[in-house]
Amino acid sequence: MPAAVLIVDDEKNILLTLSQSLQLAGYRTELASSGQVALDVVSARPVDAVLMDVKMPDMDGLTVLAKLTALKPDLPVIMMSGHGTIDTAVKATQLGARDFLEKPLARDRLLVALRNALKHQAAMEELEELRAQLGRFDMVGGGPAMQRIFSLIQRAAPSEGRVLITGENGTGKELIARALHQNSKRKGGPFVKLNCAAVPHDLIESELFGHEKGAFTGAVSVRRGKFELAHEGTLFLDEIGDMPAAMQSKLLRVLQEGELERVGGAETLKVDVRVIAATNKNLEKEIAAGRFREDLYYRINVVQIHSPPLRERREDLPDLIDTFLREACAKNGRRPLALSPDALAVMSAYDYPGNVRELRNLVERLAILCEGPVVSRTDALELLPRGRPLPPMPEPTVGGDAPPLAAPAQAAPAAEPATANPGGWKPRVDQTFREQVEDAEREIIQRVLAHTHDNVTEAARILDLERGHFYKKMKALGLRRGQAES
Repeated sequence: MPAAVLIVDDEKNILLTLSQSLQLAGYRTELASSGQVALDVVSARPVDAVLMDVKMPDMDGLTVLAKLTALKPDLPVIMMSGHGTIDTAVKATQLGARDFLEKPLARDRLLVALRNALKHQAAMEELEELRAQLGRFDMVGGGPAMQRIFSLIQRAAPSEGRVLITGENGTGKELIARALHQNSKRKGGPFVKLNCAAVPHDLIESELFGHEKGAFTGAVSVRRGKFELAHEGTLFLDEIGDMPAAMQSKLLRVLQEGELERVGGAETLKVDVRVIAATNKNLEKEIAAGRFREDLYYRINVVQIHSPPLRERREDLPDLIDTFLREACAKNGRRPLALSPDALAVMSAYDYPGNVRELRNLVERLAILCEGPVVSRTDALELLPRGRPLPPMPEPTVGGDAPPLAAPAQAAPAAEPATANPGGWKPRVDQTFREQVEDAEREIIQRVLAHTHDNVTEAARILDLERGHFYKKMKALGLRRGQAES
């Protein structure tokens, strides 16, 4: 069934024009001439999205938006205004609007905004359905990579099979382990973790199996190990690739027999533990190098779940950044911040070698230092570590003999010598940081315009900017058509 869009505007001709345009695009439409009528419609029957004017006589659009969000928190709302300001757009975003469009509406822009809002809502509904099936746990992301992980957790969690979680540091391997535990038959039992890389080699046996009083110098009392503490629950062995070779054979015996002896003890103890292991190493290479036991590898690798780095799931970055930004603002007593599209583009282009852990720390730094209320591109550029350039701009698929575009240069500190960036934009030592950023933006736009032979629409598409915003950016930078670099 076609999606139903509720159009809210006090001008009858706009209602009819928008309704006809959306119907031609395949949507069903409902019309409301006031904010109260819109609330009545949403209360009475389901709609899939709302397109609403800001300026209305009986109840302004922002007030209606707040009421709609309280009534239907997941309903995507797109605001439109002929008198749009940055403050109005920020308020609309903070109240939950999915997008903000300026009148007169361009049909293509409207359809893109509506399609994106409905696609995002469908993805969120699918994600919530998966989460409902899996139970509650703190994992963010609705892209294909995360959905594969959710699917694997859903299938593996109820079983008793051991799981090996692979991935770089900071990708959330412990979150996956906790999700497996929380959705297993053992969720009422303990979840115990041990970082094998953080324990000295001569103490890891005691950590795992416990020790008796007097077993070694300093053993002044009996101590239960991680296996005993995890009885009838889950033991998470993080960085198992760093476990000493001597301990690997002892661990193998416990996995095979379900029995252990404490260090210095003679009594055999039975344990019922599900082991989940994680590593940032390639264990097959470790086996080939003689550093990891092949038989232990097959014991722990019944089911394998790979946690990909952020650079391989950039589609999740907007949701992650939004979640971490809200958490950081609340944690540090700061007012909510809105992320501008330019700032989001900068933050989404960075590779995050430290993965989710690095992203969370950078966003918290942003929440503390940014004056707000909107995070700008400059704020985002200042946030990212110096010396780590953004990935190069992809070459556009436009015909013609123009040379390929240069990668956007990242602004360097004011004290950086001009020769640090040979062949491209060069900062002057007497420039402020903002002036350096503007010069870099000016060069990028000139190169793109040269590539498209001054086709502004195509240049805006390549830079992923709205055409109107691109014109405003050119005006702010003192650029006109015909000034492109040759």
